[in-house]
Amino acid sequence: MLSHEQTGSVPVQQCDTYAWFSQRAWVEIDLAALSHNVQQLRRFLSRHTQLMAVVKADAYGHGAVTVAQTALQSGADWLGVATVPEGIQLREAGIKAPILVLGATHTPEQIHAIAQWQLQPTLCSPKQALVFSDTLEAINSNSPVLVHVKLDTGMSRLGTDWQQAAEFVQLVQRLPHLEIASIYSHLATADSPDPSVMQLQHRRFEEAIAQIKALGIKPPCLHLANSAGTLADKALHYDMVRVGLAIYGLYPAEHLRSGIDLKPVLQVRARVTQVKTIAAGTGVSYSYQFVAPREMRIAVVGIGYADGVPRNLSNKMQVLIRGQRISQLGAITMDQLMLDVSSIPDIQEGEVVTLLGKQGKQQISADDWANQLNTISWEILCGFKHRLPRVAVI
Repeated sequence: MLSHEQTGSVPVQQCDTYAWFSQRAWVEIDLAALSHNVQQLRRFLSRHTQLMAVVKADAYGHGAVTVAQTALQSGADWLGVATVPEGIQLREAGIKAPILVLGATHTPEQIHAIAQWQLQPTLCSPKQALVFSDTLEAINSNSPVLVHVKLDTGMSRLGTDWQQAAEFVQLVQRLPHLEIASIYSHLATADSPDPSVMQLQHRRFEEAIAQIKALGIKPPCLHLANSAGTLADKALHYDMVRVGLAIYGLYPAEHLRSGIDLKPVLQVRARVTQVKTIAAGTGVSYSYQFVAPREMRIAVVGIGYADGVPRNLSNKMQVLIRGQRISQLGAITMDQLMLDVSSIPDIQEGEVVTLLGKQGKQQISADDWANQLNTISWEILCGFKHRLPRVAVI
């Protein structure tokens, strides 16, 4: 049996209090917000369109098992993972819903596990399809494995070229031990305000499906849209959408915010571990990247880059204390960072600091960090390390 350590997951603990009292720092997972997001997406889709909750990478750092269970209870129909061990982890937790493995799988060990745990793999090439069929024959698989045929319509990543779609689908259909569950592709630029590439991929997908249908083959399920595609154009919804970022309460792009109300699920908090006064001219942290211009009151907080706070935010980020925005000072270190708390003279050790999330009327989001670092919010969410416990806030 795979342990949490082996699967790279963090157990999500249930907690009905505001703070996780025994920790220096933690990640809060708002299950009500997660449920709200899934329900909002469910209402946004037509009745016949199914919703796949993408829970790969430990549900983008939120805790795969708990997120999967909550998403399914809230209206999701499918789960999407990147690897076979991620799928096995969900099965071991008792989850029965269909699970699509989005990544490429090809070794006998992976194929055997897929059959054993009733996972559904992505087939990207004729060679991979042949390996699957031969391996399933060798292990005397009694029932066919449901497979999802992936076409490359412009992502230039996994999948067979869309122009060879008909031949590929014909091959898979002829092979023993395989049963086609869906045909799908992935959008490369659905988050762009310029829809031209997305529309080109859509046309290519349509042409590929037309070629397949011309052979008398009726695909049982079609899916193309990721979070951005889902929010950008309902014509992309088909029979199912694959939603990751949006179920976690973040928008793939600013221009996609209208039409649906999403709530951030993840919040990051830590505690003040020491408060001190420093004189003007005193350097703070490694390399003295900050030198106090005056006498200052500073607070040390028990969280650092080993926990997932990017070091490149040093001297740039703000946090929330008592609903106020407070500036971070000096280089962020492996386990700790420093704050300017001169405006809160009575601050005490043990007080809660919000790095991401909401306090009072103020809020700091993963988008804020991503914009400062010229990266994407997906990377921020996935960056919080496993020594931070995940606490489900109910």
